[in-house]
Amino acid sequence: MPNLDISDAIELAEVLEFITDWMGADRACLTASLARFIGPLSDGYTAQELIDDLNRFRFLLGTTDGESVFAPGEQ
Repeated sequence: MPNLDISDAIELAEVLEFITDWMGADRACLTASLARFIGPLSDGYTAQELIDDLNRFRFLLGTTDGESVFAPGEQ
């Protein structure tokens, strides 16, 4: 399995951070849009869970201290 170059990991983490911040800026619209997009497949998957997942990916890339991972839902 190929390794992810550090500069690519940093860029990916920056994109994830941008998306996470954008999602947190207008939660009401995002929640409705997410429900329409994933429809009945959602099984209760929420915008906050998506944000938490993105924060976990950033942590796994090594670009955060994990605060948002170990205290999810606070963003």
